[in-house]
Amino acid sequence: MCEFNQTQVTHIKLLGFQGLHNYKLLIFIGFLLPYLFILSGNILIIILVETNDQLKIPMFFFLKHLAAYDVIMTTIVIPMALDIIMKEEGNVPLAGCFIQLYCLAVFGYLQSFLIAAMSSDRYLAICKPLRYSSLMNSHVCSRMIIGFLVLVITLLSSESKLYQLNFCGLNSIDHFFCDFGPLVGLSTSDTSILILQDFIISFFTFVFPFVIIIITYIYIVVTILKMFSISGQRKAFSTCSSHLSIVCAFYGTLIVVYMAPSDENSTSMNKYRSLSYTLVSPLMNPIIYSLRNHEIKSALKKTLADFKLRI
Repeated sequence: MCEFNQTQVTHIKLLGFQGLHNYKLLIFIGFLLPYLFILSGNILIIILVETNDQLKIPMFFFLKHLAAYDVIMTTIVIPMALDIIMKEEGNVPLAGCFIQLYCLAVFGYLQSFLIAAMSSDRYLAICKPLRYSSLMNSHVCSRMIIGFLVLVITLLSSESKLYQLNFCGLNSIDHFFCDFGPLVGLSTSDTSILILQDFIISFFTFVFPFVIIIITYIYIVVTILKMFSISGQRKAFSTCSSHLSIVCAFYGTLIVVYMAPSDENSTSMNKYRSLSYTLVSPLMNPIIYSLRNHEIKSALKKTLADFKLRI
């Protein structure tokens, strides 16, 4: 409960990019154009995977879901950010902040597990080719997706204390969306247990999948180096290159956000660092798979050719 001289907070004021009013239009365009590219690029990947038989394999099944998660995550954040940029601040109900934060956590954690599943797929394809079709098929992939969702929701249920926090007095956040750190920092309750729980969950959902990725790629590299054919080695490496690029983009953004040194401007800087996983990482995935993946490029050419024939 709030003290008698404090007001119960019902709305959170998001300050956005105050102090940069003269560059409002430029910032708006800087958010809008990448967002449109993320939508079009990832939706195109989803359509190509759904409509081309040659892409109906586990690797592209996972890629389709990764593209969908990117679309959802950016849509949770960017439209609100665009509105805040134009109005120069935002006013969000406290419950709306909780919902946004929860949805971001769900799809962020799902991405981590999904990228680890993609590395396992590459491991089975290269190291266990004779058993690949039995160990990695559509039924297994679907169960993995459902299992990841159940696991993430179960993990996040332990953070129910977030909705029991008291918010009294101050209600301003120097951010363009409801991020965990700034929001919890506003609370007048004891948040030490909640912060510890969040750290443990984040460690499990990000570090554990990363360890799996490292182990699988050690086995992949060892297997490839044992191949006698140079062309076989190149082909095996090429099947992993796109996924490795996504791993670097995803975990690179996490390093930028969580391992960058803090300073007196860390609260403000966190706002700019968060751009790495709300814009940069989702932007990289369609670029990586449009430029580096032969199957996606072939499917796109085939789809365009079929479209031209129809008209």
